Amino acid sequence: MLKGIGSLLAVVAVCACAVTASADVIIDTVPVGNPGNAGELSGQGAGGYGPDRICGAVDYTYNIGKFEVTAGQYTAFLNAVAATDTYGLYNTSMWSDTFGCKIQRSGTSGSYTYSVAGDWANRPVNYVSYWDASRFANWLHNGQPTGAQGPGTTERGAYTLDGYNGQDGRTIQRNPGWNWAVTSEDEWYKAAYHKNDGASGNYFDYPTSNDAVPSNDLINPDPGNNANFYQSGYTIGSPYYRTEVGEFANSDSPYGTFDQGGNVWEWNESVVYEGSNYAYRGLRGGSFDLNDGFLHASYRNYVDSPAGGDNVIGFRVSEVPEPATMVMLALAGAGILRRKRA
Repeated sequence: MLKGIGSLLAVVAVCACAVTASADVIIDTVPVGNPGNAGELSGQGAGGYGPDRICGAVDYTYNIGKFEVTAGQYTAFLNAVAATDTYGLYNTSMWSDTFGCKIQRSGTSGSYTYSVAGDWANRPVNYVSYWDASRFANWLHNGQPTGAQGPGTTERGAYTLDGYNGQDGRTIQRNPGWNWAVTSEDEWYKAAYHKNDGASGNYFDYPTSNDAVPSNDLINPDPGNNANFYQSGYTIGSPYYRTEVGEFANSDSPYGTFDQGGNVWEWNESVVYEGSNYAYRGLRGGSFDLNDGFLHASYRNYVDSPAGGDNVIGFRVSEVPEPATMVMLALAGAGILRRKRA
């Protein structure tokens, strides 16, 4: 059960020119430096679920997706590995539900193909489970291969899944040597709220580089501190409800990410609660149908089954920086140190 999701209104189905995504997926990322920064207590204040914990402390440099994974990117993934959809990477609600991200499947098992409505390709994917997101990360880790869902495509890489699609999976954690992964809660939190001011424990309240409550107005050009959430009305209405990623061009986080507040909830690796037969996985960031309180840094959410998906859930990925990037960051740090000494 997803906590804090309000009732949703019906929308009109969209019939737009469909595009079949099959080219290599390019994930735009931004670097997140300041390794060894202090975290802060999170999970209370705005009614967050789950036990409080120190969030945002990360002792390594990493890249994170500048945007949420889009319906177009996920369509390319499906076309690469889901001609036979062994592990259910496609959810029929993506097309049939009025809030679906308008990915359509054609053909029969063994020769399935996928397309996305053209005006939905750059909006966030939804109806993805935690395991779907993990398989997408494995696919990126493995170099975006084409072929059946198996160890070389979706089942091994950042995570060892080997067909797992269940309600628990608490022991399935990120493997050493990962290249791409679903964001950890600390990676997500740091990129969203940390002030990017060195190894400090300084954080904003909202992922728009601000402590003031954002506006949900869609204004062109974006004046800053805006996001897609519900506040006396939707930011955009039927049939989209979700903005294209990066729509709020001047409302990025201090590290340069977009839409970490609103649009769709985003999976993270945290195991929030554990029971005898289940393990809740974490969500962060709020969604288009909820108010500003869910965007606040203090708000932790969860789904009581990682196998579940919803029309307000998507995800974002993290990446190990290329060696050249690491060298440049090290040189930049050394330059800063020399200037301080001077």
